[in-house]
Amino acid sequence: MLRSCTCGDLRIDNVSQEVTLAGWVQKNRKMGGMTFVDLRDRYGVTQLVFNNDINAELCEQANKLGREYVIQVKGVVSERSNKNPNMPTGDIEIIVSDMKLLNSSAVPPFTIEDNTDGGDDIRMQYRYLDLRRNNVRSNMELRHKIAFETRRFLDAENFLEVETPILIKSTPEGARDFVVPSRMNPGEFYALPQSPQLFKQLLMVSGFDRYFQIAKCFRDEDLRADRQPEFTQIDCEMTFVEQEDVLNMFEGLMRHLFKYVKDIDFAEAFPRMTWEDAMNFYGCDKPDIRFDMKFVEIKDLTEGHNFPVFDSAEYVGAICATGCASYTRKQLDQLTDFVKRPQIGAKGLVYVKYEQDGSIKSSVDKFYSADVIKTWLERCDAKPGDLLLILCGDRRKAQKQLCELRLEMGERMGLRDKDTFAPLWVVDFPLFEWDEDSQRFYAMHHPFTMPNPDDLALLDTDPGKVRAWAYDMVINGVELGGGSIRIHDGGLQKRMFQLLGFSDEQAQDQFGFLMDAFKYGAPPHGGLAFGLDRLVSMFAGLDSIRDCIAFPKNNSGRDVMNDAPSKIDDAQLKELFLELNLPKED
Repeated sequence: MLRSCTCGDLRIDNVSQEVTLAGWVQKNRKMGGMTFVDLRDRYGVTQLVFNNDINAELCEQANKLGREYVIQVKGVVSERSNKNPNMPTGDIEIIVSDMKLLNSSAVPPFTIEDNTDGGDDIRMQYRYLDLRRNNVRSNMELRHKIAFETRRFLDAENFLEVETPILIKSTPEGARDFVVPSRMNPGEFYALPQSPQLFKQLLMVSGFDRYFQIAKCFRDEDLRADRQPEFTQIDCEMTFVEQEDVLNMFEGLMRHLFKYVKDIDFAEAFPRMTWEDAMNFYGCDKPDIRFDMKFVEIKDLTEGHNFPVFDSAEYVGAICATGCASYTRKQLDQLTDFVKRPQIGAKGLVYVKYEQDGSIKSSVDKFYSADVIKTWLERCDAKPGDLLLILCGDRRKAQKQLCELRLEMGERMGLRDKDTFAPLWVVDFPLFEWDEDSQRFYAMHHPFTMPNPDDLALLDTDPGKVRAWAYDMVINGVELGGGSIRIHDGGLQKRMFQLLGFSDEQAQDQFGFLMDAFKYGAPPHGGLAFGLDRLVSMFAGLDSIRDCIAFPKNNSGRDVMNDAPSKIDDAQLKELFLELNLPKED
């Protein structure tokens, strides 16, 4: 070994010991006849001391060290006279007696420190340097701990870890597949899995009973802060279970991780909320319940007063911002501009200020008397000092807009503390969602989700009202995981495909192997998958999942470090029997 201990090991108890360290030069500073070098490795930083009076040649060598030089040193541990309480090794330093240069370094393109001067693009280009920074490396360590502890928990619950294929059949019924041409089968393609869904169901048919996999998944979709083209999920499946069994099992996993990572115990069971309530009270299926501010519908209280905006709207909804009646006109104009942004799309914002003295000021008081507006305040349980914010329009569209406004107000009011965690289960999702463009139903989750048995009679008469045995775990407004009880009956699965517009031939072509498996005694089964990247991001308090992935892609799906994706040469294309038909440049 090139070292006897790491740069994070040594403490005051090690004084007078002779040690060997190796690592990277973090800083180099000369003070009179002394040179001080901070030596860094994965485990910490230790201060090295070179004394010109004791060894002038060695001190001169130390003066020539640049940032990120790799060195090995030998020396004796000494107590520091000016201790640094901000460093775990801040009570000691190494009086260096020998040094060996293991490798020099070019000047880094940004400082390798927590508060770096490197922007996102340059850090991603030199990601191997970015990973040397403490705060980025700690995210990788946290990811390891969560993955390791997840394996430990599931192993104790008799789950088997089974790897499933990466090169699979394309079944385009969700996000867009990444496809891979097959050289040995000209004109045919593999797909990269969007999830191991079909294989884990086949494992249940195989009698494996409890399966899990920390699985790599791929989706060719537009990116954002919580999406990457390749991502990792904790994928799980169980046989002979009902929905409640799955929820209890994976609530147990989440409690275990919170205790292990954050030392947080949840006294109460995670609350359950139906999809319908989530949409009506929060405007989305992943509500942030760290704060209240539920939607209140006031459409019936606004009618008949000759205000066309409300009269023509299907829905009029309000949120009550506690203590915000003091908002200035400038602040209210900022909120109006916020909801008018193209990505939100509201046409305007109505406000009611319930002043501390009980008076009422509103942007629509020329249409509504104070007595009428007071009925709005009473329904919203508003108190003097509160502010009502009101949006209207088509029900679901207006609720989504009100959701964005609620989250913005939660941010402005300091109600979205990253160190506060509010988990819940969202249940009773619709089985289908209707697409106006294609005039057909799509599976809200996937085609293998079990309909709620109470709603089976509606499959033929009113499929839009059929609820699914599906569930999502949501924490702080982020969907961390979701799953469902699966269809295990071949006849019901065939019926599901028909409702989704598949012909018998199409269903057999895409999913025949699963349908065939169901002929041989498929057990009732269900499961769930957590997004590992999102889970680590939440525990680390990050705004983007990129910083908990070792080598992420940017928002264009590019790896700017190794310049992928890239072109392949004509010989490779010919070998794959491919010709390119690229769009013409303008």
